[in-house]
Amino acid sequence: MNPIMFFFKVSKWYDCAVVLLNRFTEPWLIPSLARLVFAGVLFSYYWNSATTKIGDGPAGLFNLSVGAYVQMFPQVMEKIGYDISQLGFHFKIIALFGTWAEFVVPVLIVFGLFTRLAACGMIGFILVQSLVDIVGHQASAKTIGAWFDRFSDAVILDQRSFWILLLIILIIRGAGPVSLDAWFRFILKPERS
Repeated sequence: MNPIMFFFKVSKWYDCAVVLLNRFTEPWLIPSLARLVFAGVLFSYYWNSATTKIGDGPAGLFNLSVGAYVQMFPQVMEKIGYDISQLGFHFKIIALFGTWAEFVVPVLIVFGLFTRLAACGMIGFILVQSLVDIVGHQASAKTIGAWFDRFSDAVILDQRSFWILLLIILIIRGAGPVSLDAWFRFILKPERS
């Protein structure tokens, strides 16, 4: 057999296999895997981070710990001697909403509710978190990393780029059919006569 004809035959079989694979996995596999990976890799990371910020007792969700402000505003807290009472109201509101978002947004993504909006919020959260790490905590060049170098272990540019890619998939594809978004679409679908 002619090598060129052989290549075209193999290429045609490959195309058929890919079309068949896409037909069976297209609507559900990628968004479901994206949410599963988020749940397995990032959910407990953000949940644990949020729990370090809440204060004592039942009012802890409204009365954040000193650690919350140190994590979010390290240089400001250092300037005021770690005295929360010297923080302006806007710092407290930002910390409060940021902490709540750290609890709520990952839960929305895992359950697939308002997934596209939650993924946008999570990307914003990651970008702000990275900015605070770089500027506020003065992360080292090794921690920040660089693209197109031979190392893939930098916490900020390398790891968080993959996190954001995962969330972009959810923005583009949605939560998939195994989600609360899909369930609500099914329940609220108008009756057809």
